[in-house]
Amino acid sequence: MNPLAQLDHAHVWHPFTQMRDWLRREPVVIVGGRGAVLRDTHGREYLDANASIWTNLHGHRHPKINAAIARQLNKIAHSSALGLANEPASHLAARLAQAAGPGLDKVFFSDDGSTTIEAALKLAYEFTRRTRGPATRPKFLSLAGAYHGDTVGAVSVGHIDLFHRAYGGLLFATDKVMAPYCYRCPFNRAKPERQDARAYRQCAWECVGLVEKKFSAQTKKGNPYAGFVFEPLMQGSAGMVPQPSGWLRQVTDIARSHGALLIADEVMTGFGRTGVADQVDNQTLATVTAKPDDVRLFACRRSGVRPDFLCVAKGLTGGYLPMAATLTTKKIFNAFLGEYEEFKSFFHGHSFTANQLGSAAALASLELLAGRAAVQRRAQLQQHLQAELQTLWPLPPIGDIRQVGLVAGVELVRDWRTRKPFDLRERAGIRVCEAMAKRGVLTRPVGNVIVLMPPYCTTRVQLRKIISALHAAVAECFR
Repeated sequence: MNPLAQLDHAHVWHPFTQMRDWLRREPVVIVGGRGAVLRDTHGREYLDANASIWTNLHGHRHPKINAAIARQLNKIAHSSALGLANEPASHLAARLAQAAGPGLDKVFFSDDGSTTIEAALKLAYEFTRRTRGPATRPKFLSLAGAYHGDTVGAVSVGHIDLFHRAYGGLLFATDKVMAPYCYRCPFNRAKPERQDARAYRQCAWECVGLVEKKFSAQTKKGNPYAGFVFEPLMQGSAGMVPQPSGWLRQVTDIARSHGALLIADEVMTGFGRTGVADQVDNQTLATVTAKPDDVRLFACRRSGVRPDFLCVAKGLTGGYLPMAATLTTKKIFNAFLGEYEEFKSFFHGHSFTANQLGSAAALASLELLAGRAAVQRRAQLQQHLQAELQTLWPLPPIGDIRQVGLVAGVELVRDWRTRKPFDLRERAGIRVCEAMAKRGVLTRPVGNVIVLMPPYCTTRVQLRKIISALHAAVAECFR
């Protein structure tokens, strides 16, 4: 076993990992990378098919981001944001506000996806108490299957029992409502077909009706929901669950009508991940070439939804450094203004808030996202991913293939005609990903769903290798 692997086994405790299984084999130890390719201690190369857990936008060792960090290192690496401002964070806040669209003018920096959600929840909680009265007990609604992070507040608005049932005693109560999981929706009367379930669903928007019912019931209790927390267009850790066109606008309109603040979790979906359109054809490619400024970086803007809080992380720095931001409105910001002795400040923060190196990397990443050529490449990559995914349908264990922009989830089932799932103890998703790794492709499943989220620099040839590895792995594991 490689010495680095031995050190890992001796000392490192990995997240979301059954360490008994981990210690039974030599792990892949990554020592280098360039573009969409990773290299391990044995010199083996792998395609990074999930962008290093959904973070890496432009590929590894990108020269422009490397240079931006190096320039900042020659100035300063970090100084406190408690009582001090700094150059790159000031520029970054302005760029984020511009990208987010009208109204989201105030930016609170933090460290990761969990902390950006935590900040939004605390701000929404205190804003509600200050506007509805200090006796108000603010309550939040989120979607079934939601995952919003691992800090206590973020866990409280998450609803994945497998992840969080151990911490029930630490959490505050939140409510959940049905998510629009078309493939497994009890209201979908359509029989399974060999295409994305959203395309052939037969329903009467019962899932929207349940949202209306939930909000109305809470309002009748005299304590309307303070906030509605959601991932726009696609739920990530719920199993790459996409929302049918029109769902998001309907449910956010309902939330607004009941006075709830909209808290958009774009930790995964932000910075171009949800693509330029639902489907990309030659006409779409021509449009984004002619008018690249019309392309929105955030799923909310693509959907015409204006949240009160926009939470971003993961791809913010291009996958280089841990950094996050919670964007909000002047109205919410103003509720925290007062004289010193009133103690109306937002009492929340982190040592590395507004870190200069992270800010420099984020500014370089945003510059890379904005160019006309970059927009067209993302559109082309989305189009190529659409085409390559279609080659998987002949495989019997493929139940549903769902794609939103440059995110894809491939759900494995025991029988596609009945949608019968594999038991999680069968490790179906894990076994397929292990077989893909043998073929030089790295990704990580969400239960029985294989996640594909390639860096934007991935070539057509590399993308074809990713899909071919998945095809061969499924055929091997389910002969």
